[in-house]
Amino acid sequence: MTELPPAIRLTGLTKEFGAVTAVDHVDLEIGAGEFFSMLGPSGSGKTTVLRLIAGFEQPTDGTIELFGQDVTKKAPFDRDVNTVFQDYALFPHMSVLDNVAYGLRVRGMKRAERRERALAALAGVRLEQMAARKPSQLSGGQRQRVALARATVVQPKVLLLDEPLGALDLKLREQMQVELKQIQRDLGITFIFVTHDQEEALTLSDRIAVFHDGRIEQLGTPRDLYENPASTFVADFVGTSNLFGAEHSAAIIGRDGHHSIRPEKLTLASAAATAAGERSAPGTIVESIYIGSGIRRVIDLDAGPRVTVLEPNTRSRAVDDDRGDRVHVTWHDEDVVSLIPPGT
Repeated sequence: MTELPPAIRLTGLTKEFGAVTAVDHVDLEIGAGEFFSMLGPSGSGKTTVLRLIAGFEQPTDGTIELFGQDVTKKAPFDRDVNTVFQDYALFPHMSVLDNVAYGLRVRGMKRAERRERALAALAGVRLEQMAARKPSQLSGGQRQRVALARATVVQPKVLLLDEPLGALDLKLREQMQVELKQIQRDLGITFIFVTHDQEEALTLSDRIAVFHDGRIEQLGTPRDLYENPASTFVADFVGTSNLFGAEHSAAIIGRDGHHSIRPEKLTLASAAATAAGERSAPGTIVESIYIGSGIRRVIDLDAGPRVTVLEPNTRSRAVDDDRGDRVHVTWHDEDVVSLIPPGT
């Protein structure tokens, strides 16, 4: 049985803007039907990689393959990909149905067929009842779904999404995350999603590439990245971590090197740990923050660093009752993650 080529293969991909190297020799393979996210802060290179795949930018060096075909020098309209942007880019004077059917009209499809295809695409995002409305008559989440329908109706092999949920409020973003994942599963199209929101990437993705300074710092599943960050940058950027440099690792954790422990892996006790495989460090609670589902405790350890402990919201007392209390921060040895030091 012949193995299918990856949906996207990037080899030595490089993009320079004058003296600035925005993308620095990136090698990456993205599988067919995968929901793949590129995550990183502003300026990390993730959006430039997306634009290179789309054909909006030409690489300085390297190649881009789409299902085994070299498309490096092809124009955007000659690549079987489509892009959804943050601002939706819907035509305000057209109905929802005409917006969705626009790409099919450009391709010369007959009116009856493109209407049928556009209605099917709207049904896929559960908006067929809105077909006659104008974009201005829709909510932000509905406009985003129309943009998705318009991008997928032409049945691209790969759909590129450039921070498409960034303009939505928090509640709507959370709803759209669930819907976006369901749409991707229903369509079976490869989704490549760019975001700076680590929680969004963890929620949606099959795999994530964390970008930093134009390179991929770490590549893996959401669980891999969160539970086993390879570097100090990934541990700090993906979620919240308590970071320990070499000096504090030796004094507090009892290990050489750099390490991290997630806040939810720490617990508070009135006495030092005595169970096998556990360690603890004494400190003072300096802040308690109520966050609804939990309480975030900020502890100044006697040995020097400040750590955060995330406790589930199982207590009924006021969150500021603990300020100034002496506690022991406790953890299991297996929850300590070794990190590549900064600059390595």
